Amino acid sequence: MPVPGEQPDLTALPPVTSPVKRRLAAQYVREARDRLTSSSGTRPAFDYELLRQYAQNRLSASLVMLLLVATIGFLSSLWTGAVAAGAWTASVLVIHAVMVTTCRRFLEQPTSEATAHQWRLRFIMLDLFYGLAWMFILIHPVGTDDSSSTFMLFVMLLVVAVSSMLASSLPMAVFAATFPVTAAVALNFVLQATLRDYILAIMAVTAQGYFAVLAYRLYSTTLATLVARAEKDALIGELEQAKAISDEARQRAEAANISKSRFLAQMSHELRTPLNAILGFSEVMKTEVFGEHAVPAYKEYSADIHNSGVHLLGLINEILDLSRIEAGRYELNEESVSLVGIVEDCHHLLKLRATNRGITMHEVYEPDLPRLWADERAIRQICLNLLSNAIKFTPQAGDIWLKVGWTASGGQYMSVKDTGPGIPEEEIPIVLASFGQGSNSIKSAEQGAGLGLPIAKSLTDLHGGTFVFKSKLRIGTEVVVTFPPERVVAAMAPMTDAPSITPPAPGEPILTPDERRRLSRRPLFRAGT
Repeated sequence: MPVPGEQPDLTALPPVTSPVKRRLAAQYVREARDRLTSSSGTRPAFDYELLRQYAQNRLSASLVMLLLVATIGFLSSLWTGAVAAGAWTASVLVIHAVMVTTCRRFLEQPTSEATAHQWRLRFIMLDLFYGLAWMFILIHPVGTDDSSSTFMLFVMLLVVAVSSMLASSLPMAVFAATFPVTAAVALNFVLQATLRDYILAIMAVTAQGYFAVLAYRLYSTTLATLVARAEKDALIGELEQAKAISDEARQRAEAANISKSRFLAQMSHELRTPLNAILGFSEVMKTEVFGEHAVPAYKEYSADIHNSGVHLLGLINEILDLSRIEAGRYELNEESVSLVGIVEDCHHLLKLRATNRGITMHEVYEPDLPRLWADERAIRQICLNLLSNAIKFTPQAGDIWLKVGWTASGGQYMSVKDTGPGIPEEEIPIVLASFGQGSNSIKSAEQGAGLGLPIAKSLTDLHGGTFVFKSKLRIGTEVVVTFPPERVVAAMAPMTDAPSITPPAPGEPILTPDERRRLSRRPLFRAGT
């Protein structure tokens, strides 16, 4: 644990990031500057806090000190006389009143107007006068009896202990208040020139050292507490500043997201308007509605234009879907759907494409699966995206397996597995990110926008399901989409006709259902039994 006031050795620290090093260097420079500008070797803020704690301790113990002075003055009158004891008591009370007034003035002033060095000097001088006043009551001529010696030692220990506790936040004040008392008592014992008095003198000096160490330990603890509180306040300030920066960045991100959504919505409208015309006229030209082309190549060009327009329209729709999902504005139109039926429809739509590439598609469906409570369009889009990727990256004469069944927790799953080239494990996070493409897709002649898998994963998350992507290089890829059990529509038992209730006969009491139930459970007894 570092000692309060000791600076950390930056060269001995383990390797850390640059921001941490900069913060430690700034802290070291700030603490060095504070030590140079402070007369006590600590920070100026700590100086004021230590003085404030000293003043508060003196004010809180003012009544106790009054009682202590009055008691000691009364007892000392037995040896010194009433006049001397009264004069001493009055002088100590005056010093005590001046000390209390000074402490109150210090606490009433604002922090900016308080000069720590001047106030520290005032407090030390007041404690010095306070210690000298106690010293005068303990000075006695040589040859006093044992009772006066015991009284002197008791008063010294009491004064030293109280002063060490009250002035612990100001070590020089502790020394100024206790050293005159201890020196007077020890010198008085030494002048007796007996073995017993020598031992008492040594005990007095030892007690002074003990209380000095105790006062220093209290001072160190107080200073460590102030350091910890200052570090906590600085950390809270840094956290508040970081939070403000984070809030500002979040507001900018939200504003940018809104601008992006508006831009996409506007651009989709601007792109779809001419795109519909391109699709319509290219389809008319491709189908030769108004007659055959004079040049047969025009028909092929029209088909290419139409296919490119369809591809562009699909890309625009995918970007808009992803934008709505990221903005949290994609609303699910939930209804009771059949997962097997949706997968079969998607299989029929893409079967011709797979057949043209020489790919064999296998279907494995568990029978009698109940329906799901989900968005049919979203599930259909998930299945089409997964099947399109599988067909795209599966080589000729490859295989694709479609599976639908129960999960171990009672939900339902949909699995698409292919025998394609696979994806390296380090590239899986890339292909699951928006617009991310793996190395195999970049080398492939049939590249996409990298939105199919992210959209499928986002739609699965909206349904509360899980999206598991497993792939091994040169073996194949499998994607498993699971839906939670709470989305499975459980079959309910058919409703039975309600039993007819016959009206009661005239004069028969009308019974509630609970009363009729209790009467039906009561055993019947024959007459005479």
